[in-house]
Amino acid sequence: MKKTYDAIVIGGGVNGGAIAFNLAKRGMKVLLLEKDGLASKASGAAAGMLGAQAELDGEGPLFQLARTSRGMFTDLADELKMTSGIDIGLVNKGMLRLALTDWEQQEHHRISEIHKQNGELAELLTGEEARKREPALSNEVIGAMYLEKDGQVAALQLALGFLKSASALGCVIKEYVEVHSFHFSNGKVTGVATNEGDFMSSNVVVTGGAWSEKLLMKIGLQLKMYPVKGECFSVRTEVPLLSSTIFTPGCYLVPKKGGRIIVGATVIPNTFNQQVTVEGISLLMGNAKKLVPSISLAEWEGAWAGIRPQTADGLPYLGEHPDYRGLFIATGHYRNGILLSPITGEVMADLIEGKSPSADISSFRIDRTTKEANPLRR
Repeated sequence: MKKTYDAIVIGGGVNGGAIAFNLAKRGMKVLLLEKDGLASKASGAAAGMLGAQAELDGEGPLFQLARTSRGMFTDLADELKMTSGIDIGLVNKGMLRLALTDWEQQEHHRISEIHKQNGELAELLTGEEARKREPALSNEVIGAMYLEKDGQVAALQLALGFLKSASALGCVIKEYVEVHSFHFSNGKVTGVATNEGDFMSSNVVVTGGAWSEKLLMKIGLQLKMYPVKGECFSVRTEVPLLSSTIFTPGCYLVPKKGGRIIVGATVIPNTFNQQVTVEGISLLMGNAKKLVPSISLAEWEGAWAGIRPQTADGLPYLGEHPDYRGLFIATGHYRNGILLSPITGEVMADLIEGKSPSADISSFRIDRTTKEANPLRR
């Protein structure tokens, strides 16, 4: 007998977990399917930055979505801890976006004005003032923008917090179950076919990160999306070197508990190869030493890579399939998957319930950049 659910979530990363958690919280019978281990791809590889202002310049719909999501983390941390027992490691000690050139400093002035116009905090610092906050910073730093509201979490713990909380609320989670295709009837999704048989639901959400497009192309939907490999490494020091997260476009350093620092990330497009390269790590080491020279004395811990889903216009896809009712898509978050997970979970649950989403997601609709690729007949 085929098992039937109110909703099926495909993908066991942070956003799949967030969606499953929100649906289960609303009393829905949910099944989550993951083709590998839970949070084993980009979610587990992320540094956990909540850089709504550091990574985005304060303009456009993505920034508005990101700052809304950032504001949800304090309550979410308490909720996940209460439901799952997992501490997501939320740290609100701000972020320093550094300037090493006059042009970067001018950009900080421009961006800070935009942030202030949006009611956000953005404090411009001289190099000397930045070093007073973080004495380990290099003398090459000529200025910084201090972003008080940007913080960080433990990315893996956040993903597992969502997933374990969803499970505690009744969500059925199956690892190593791969979805091969969808079932449809009269233009509406009715279920999925997997290596463990069929599972039925009138609501299916594809949230498979960089692997989403491969599955969706089977039903003729070609998203303008591509994988981007990001390599990272971590070190440890006996005495913590940093208190705030350090960000530049070419390198970031995220201080964790116990003197641990995560350094990332390379940007290598159009590959699913998760091999860590000497070239990539050497580049990151050079950039990190330029920002914080004393990191060269830190103890090596390890290196890894994650595959992140980027889109042609840099915006995620959030919404219902343009042709098949009940088939929803949440992918393409690129470097902001951790940051956007709370709002992604909420708005996708709203859509599945047939409600107006709590945030404006019109700019992230599925059909904005898509093209048909041998579409199937319904």
